[in-house]
Amino acid sequence: MTRIAVVDYGAGNLVSIDQALGVAGADVRIARRATDLAGADGLIVPGVGAAAPAMARLARRGLVGAIRDWVAADRPFLGICLGMQLLFEGSDEDGAETLGILAGRTVRLVDAPRLPHIGWNAVRRTRDHALFDGIAVDAPFYFVHSFAPHPAGPDARRVTLAVTDHGPDFVSAVARGRLVGVQFHPERSGPDGLRLLASFVALAAGERPWTGRGVAAGSAA
Repeated sequence: MTRIAVVDYGAGNLVSIDQALGVAGADVRIARRATDLAGADGLIVPGVGAAAPAMARLARRGLVGAIRDWVAADRPFLGICLGMQLLFEGSDEDGAETLGILAGRTVRLVDAPRLPHIGWNAVRRTRDHALFDGIAVDAPFYFVHSFAPHPAGPDARRVTLAVTDHGPDFVSAVARGRLVGVQFHPERSGPDGLRLLASFVALAAGERPWTGRGVAAGSAA
């Protein structure tokens, strides 16, 4: 079975992630220290909570450098909600300095009709990606958040994979190499969420190429 390490830093919804990945055919390993990543085919950083305490827990467990090294080696990585926000340089939520893997910051949603943004909303892809194979280009996923990443620099557009409308558009998915991040919770997003996690497991296993149409049959490209 494909071994997926799921980072536990005291804030993730590990039960739901574990169950969803099990359905997707993964052998889930909970990673509480850097040595727990040994032998894993893919790495997931889930997330519920705020950036500063999450970074503090990652640092105490020796996982900050391990995550940076994993991504630098272009190994399969999925960040979910806070796990995606931590990929950027900092967070306006609490002023935390985060992993700095991607250029930009996590910022509060601007002119949103209500905060937090809770519930189902369309994720509109700006380009194709194998993570979304078999999923409609504007499929709805489940969100719970008030902040979202704002990619910056010359690669901002290239890094952005999908956007969602809650007031103005915000970035709801990013991708670079074998790194992907989503602001929504696939483990709470029904069949399409399970399909996305199954795609990540297959990509981590090397069963699929990291390029793909990413469009469900009958959907508009």
